[in-house]
Amino acid sequence: MDCADHRPNSLHAARRKPEDFPAGLGRDETFYACTACHGFKLVAQQGMTRAQWEDSINLMIRRHNMPPLDDKDRDVVLNYLEAAYPPRAPTGRGGWQNPFAK
Repeated sequence: MDCADHRPNSLHAARRKPEDFPAGLGRDETFYACTACHGFKLVAQQGMTRAQWEDSINLMIRRHNMPPLDDKDRDVVLNYLEAAYPPRAPTGRGGWQNPFAK
């Protein structure tokens, strides 16, 4: 599925705003970069290392036609994701799985 074809499909998702998520430098930029294709709740449910966040962005660019971020914007987004959504212990078997690889 292409990013351009996927939009948050519930009214609840559409009413989300950056202020619903942890404060931090880059929150708004990250929120709007991510919600161009999917709800931010999907992002907020994750807990990843910076390298894993970067892999997820690269995968979305490659597989889902996410527009590439310029270096400055990419750094802002990665800094926010790394700070606001760090790794968590795996809850099930098999360890961490990239939700965007499905």
